[in-house]
Amino acid sequence: MSYRARFGKDNSACDSGNPAEGSGSSKGPDEVSNDFDHEIAQLTKHRSRPHRLLSGDMAGKLRLPVSTMKMLAGRESNYSGRGRFSLADCCHVLSRYLPINGPWGVDQSGSPAYVSQFSNDGLFFVAGFQGGHIRIYNVEKGWKVQKDILTKSLRWTITDTSLSPDQRYLVYASMTPVVNIVNVGSSMTESLANVTEIHEGLDFSIEGDEDEFEIFSVKFSTDGRELVAASSDASIYVYDLQANKVSLRIPAHQSDVNTVCFADETGHLIYSGSDDNLCKVWDRRCLMTNGQASGVLMGHLEGITFIDSRGDGRYLISNGKDQTTKLWDIRKMSSRAIYPRLTDCDWDYRWMKYPAHARTLKHPNDQSLATYRGHSVLRTLIRCYFSPAYSTGQKYIYTGSSDHSVYIYDLVTGAQVAKLDHHEGPVRDCSWHPLYPILVSSSWDGTVARWEFPGDDQVRTLVKPKRRRRRGFY
Repeated sequence: MSYRARFGKDNSACDSGNPAEGSGSSKGPDEVSNDFDHEIAQLTKHRSRPHRLLSGDMAGKLRLPVSTMKMLAGRESNYSGRGRFSLADCCHVLSRYLPINGPWGVDQSGSPAYVSQFSNDGLFFVAGFQGGHIRIYNVEKGWKVQKDILTKSLRWTITDTSLSPDQRYLVYASMTPVVNIVNVGSSMTESLANVTEIHEGLDFSIEGDEDEFEIFSVKFSTDGRELVAASSDASIYVYDLQANKVSLRIPAHQSDVNTVCFADETGHLIYSGSDDNLCKVWDRRCLMTNGQASGVLMGHLEGITFIDSRGDGRYLISNGKDQTTKLWDIRKMSSRAIYPRLTDCDWDYRWMKYPAHARTLKHPNDQSLATYRGHSVLRTLIRCYFSPAYSTGQKYIYTGSSDHSVYIYDLVTGAQVAKLDHHEGPVRDCSWHPLYPILVSSSWDGTVARWEFPGDDQVRTLVKPKRRRRRGFY
């Protein structure tokens, strides 16, 4: 595939609006806004805008982007007066070097890859496969397998994994109410459940509740003391690891809760997304008094597959089965939800194409700041993320896709700045290294692939995997 094809810009990828609470944007669903002047646009630009004097052009307006050589010359001449690059200067340089070269092989499995994630410091990488294997790779040691985990009590597939902030423990979820926890800090490389190591089961079911449910998403809190989980019984669960029990159950939605995460480091706010088409915000400090969501975010026409927080307790993005990613500001949330039925109620994303006419539809009360189109959210719960703060200033969002690719969009302009093509199956998950221009994609073709800039000197180690015909879901 040519460099142009992989890195071609597509300015039609984004709709942007600035609707008031409860009102729709005046923009049409296929229009591109050139005046996306919301606060997050200014924050994003501020994080990745270089010092104006580093351009070496003392007179006139700073033209972006500034070439790396000009910035280096400006630093050596101490134009900024600091004698070094600021974090924003570093972001401006690093964010231009996208991980689009490759791919190189990380692993190849006989079963679909469902989960991929870097640790917070980027030293380790976790991949989970439907067949029951979870592998932890040491990135600094040539992607050597540091821990090979064979799971227990697996039903259908691994739905999610989460590595603790101190990187000592990993939890994995399946289509059951039990989440298992593994000590990944031990010296043993192979971890066979309850044979070579104990995989302790954490039961999220409530005593007296006979209805069994599945867990689709699980995340550690920033302090590592709690887990938050999304379930098929329309609820959110919080598990206290010290007390070894469920500390909170929230009847959160009217359908499956597919995704959940903490909004920031405090752990007070929780974001959730459901097949009822809504994103919701929950403030745990208020739940004891009113038991209600702090607010709802309307805009998706189909169910939510994934949510990622910007980490500031204010902004988030979501992937929806309406084939869009949306950007949200929780200050625009409403107190009540409206459920317009604009699409075919018989449509099922697991094995049907999205109706062509539905691509032009828009929620009459869309509260999102921007909508990104181009990728495909079919067959499985495709995930999306903000790009890393350290190296890019979170100026991009990226997502897997059921059309076998990874898409990267500019958060502010909505331009599709890259499309990574290699896989022969849906890319359910992908992860961008927190420090370096490295991105890893995991696909139902069983391949875990690494993309870099500028890439290794070696020849690519990946060959096209054999195409599998699958009708799986989740």
